[in-house]
This record gives sequence, structure tokens and C-alpha cells, in this order.
Amino acid sequence: MFERLKRALVESFVGAIALGYLLAQCILHFVNIFASPLTSWVARNEYRQIVPGSAVLNAFSLEDALPDLVRFLFLFLVWYLLVRWLYFTPLKKEVSEQAPNPEHAA
Repeated sequence: MFERLKRALVESFVGAIALGYLLAQCILHFVNIFASPLTSWVARNEYRQIVPGSAVLNAFSLEDALPDLVRFLFLFLVWYLLVRWLYFTPLKKEVSEQAPNPEHAA
């Protein structure tokens, strides 16, 4: 069953399109690992300007990057396993038996 699924995904290029989308999501989450702390720092500074007496952190918080880090690692692992399964292991050739030729049988 998995061999037929693999053959269908590889031969119809649906697997390549899905892997490209998955890799794009990995890249987005990787970029967000670095962008999330910066975004939250800017938002906190803006909030501090609006509400001057607030008790908001003034430094970068790496905890903001943890959700995207976990998503990136999980998606990258899934992407790598799918690439390895679909394209690094060759497809098994189907051997079809040909009908005997009646001219050569005699």
C-alpha cells in the first residue's frame, strides 16, 4: 500500500509540490524564530510609551521564539523524512509479463 502511495506521489509531482510547501513553511518559521523576539520587544516599547508607569520587561525575551523553534524543528523533521522516503530510496520496478508471441512459439 505504501509503495503504491509513494509511486503516485513521485510520478504525479504532487509529492514535490507538497514538499515545496512544507519547506516554505519551515523557512517562514525559521525566520520567525528571530523576528518574534524583536516584534514583541518593539510592541512592549510602544506600550511603555502609551502607559508610562507599566511594569513591562525592557529586554529581549527568548521565550517568544520557542513556539516557532518547536514548529520549525517538527516541520523540518517531517520534511526530511518525506524527502528521504520519496526520493532517496528508488522506486521498485514493476515487472510485467509479456504475452507469448505465437509466431516465435512454433
